[in-house]
Amino acid sequence: MRILVVGAGAREHALCRKLAADPGVDGVICAPGNAGIAREFRTVAVDPTDPEAVLALAEAEPAELTVVGAEAPLSRGIADLFSARGRALFGPRRVPAQLETSKAFAKDFMRRHRIPTARYEVCNHIDEAIAALRRGDLGQTPVVKADGLAAGKGVVVAQTSGEAEAAIRTAMQDRAFGDAGARVVLEERLEGPEISFFVVADGEHAVPLLAAQDHKRIFENDSGPNTGGMGAFAPSPLVNSAMENRILTSIVGPVLQGLISEGMPYRGVLYCGLMLTQDGPKVIEFNVRFGDPEAQVILPMIAEPLTPILWAAATGVMRSARVKLRPEAHIAVVLAASGYPGKVRAGDRIEGLERVAEECPDVQVFHAGVRSDGDHLVTAGGRVLTVVARGATFAGAIERVYHAVERIHFNGMQYRRDIGRKALAAG
Repeated sequence: MRILVVGAGAREHALCRKLAADPGVDGVICAPGNAGIAREFRTVAVDPTDPEAVLALAEAEPAELTVVGAEAPLSRGIADLFSARGRALFGPRRVPAQLETSKAFAKDFMRRHRIPTARYEVCNHIDEAIAALRRGDLGQTPVVKADGLAAGKGVVVAQTSGEAEAAIRTAMQDRAFGDAGARVVLEERLEGPEISFFVVADGEHAVPLLAAQDHKRIFENDSGPNTGGMGAFAPSPLVNSAMENRILTSIVGPVLQGLISEGMPYRGVLYCGLMLTQDGPKVIEFNVRFGDPEAQVILPMIAEPLTPILWAAATGVMRSARVKLRPEAHIAVVLAASGYPGKVRAGDRIEGLERVAEECPDVQVFHAGVRSDGDHLVTAGGRVLTVVARGATFAGAIERVYHAVERIHFNGMQYRRDIGRKALAAG
């Protein structure tokens, strides 16, 4: 089987590496990929947000299965197009993909189907949002969310009402997130630890993978602005079998059944961003694809071929089962460019990757914001690399991942030094 992976980041690199190791897979292509991925796999310069162009590539190869990594192609209806042409694609259609691409759609859907989540208000105009904030029905410091896709940066957890109002103006008046911020959702602030819970669905059945924990803020101790994700670890020690069953029963099941009842069955991976409150798990957000950097810890933990799982989900023939998982702890640390998550500097030479390969067993490096400059890789985006290590314990994995990180260098390199600390505290 030949597989086409659509995307250009570290998540797609992890997908390529995992899928290429499966029996029966004789080729993996990444479109468009990046210079780091191109050192291992064939890449093709196709615009991933152009469904017709991706379909033409899949037909030309031909690729029996297409796996979409990022959310943007799904929002453009790539799954609808592939289905109409009879080609297998792993990822949901455009309408159910709105669980991620529109916060308002997701919140209204959860209200209709009684899925536990925070109280909220959808605001279409800035005056409406400011008035809702000042009424205080959602508390003095509600969470402010841009309705559309904002690369993980459209959510502000304000500490004061002034910060909340500034976040509203940034999104709706200054248009910092473009059209994604034309509408905002104000949301009651929940308290508790956050987890990312993943299942693979074929429209009717769901197979749980596992829970991970992400680190969104740029600085240690969860401070500074939100990013696309600065690190992750798995499995989450906060999710035992009882909690998993509760999540499947109160959240995943109602989501899938609700989508079926509304005529839009869901095929793909469903990422449930959850807050474990005193009243039980509540949904913060949905993603309609593997998270990044969570994918970089989850995919290496799958101890069986991934291709049959994705194929069964894409073609609607999956049956409820368990996925075999590795027992080791996995830690991912993201190395970001100077200026991230603001204005990013590019062109800094990346050094030390060869040392990691030679000196650091049980460590993988996945490439994201990189490009080639002659024989060298240089920075080309905000999140540059994800370094992933495994260990018998979280303490061992943490030691290994930072041992590897210390061998990598580029000017202005940013990374958090506390990834995995929450796992140690919970254990």
